[in-house]
Amino acid sequence: VQLQASGGGSVQAGGSLRLSCAASGRTFINYAMGWFRQAPGKEREFVAAINWIGSSTYYLDSVKGRFTISRDNAKRVVYLQMNSLKPEDTAVYYCAAQKGDPSIARMSEYEYWGQGTLVTVSS
Repeated sequence: VQLQASGGGSVQAGGSLRLSCAASGRTFINYAMGWFRQAPGKEREFVAAINWIGSSTYYLDSVKGRFTISRDNAKRVVYLQMNSLKPEDTAVYYCAAQKGDPSIARMSEYEYWGQGTLVTVSS
């Protein structure tokens, strides 16, 4: 699976962005999808994940109620809608794909990774 993330940018605190991750290659519907982020000087962390059909979603506690992950299997795209953004959300955001259990928020579970898109939130 090849993944291409897009939609990052600069926004003021309280604003919104929608990230997209377009997939090509192997059958998209076979994969659970996740978003991770890496802030400057910090380790990459799990943000959100969704199962293959979109019926189950999982979130980092600090983004619950603000971020929403969704997918469109017909278009082979997964989205991350980010609202009420905070400066601490500033990071490079990566999408990733795995055939396993999306409730397991470990990077090692994910087989395929996109190139990352930068989100900058100013106060």
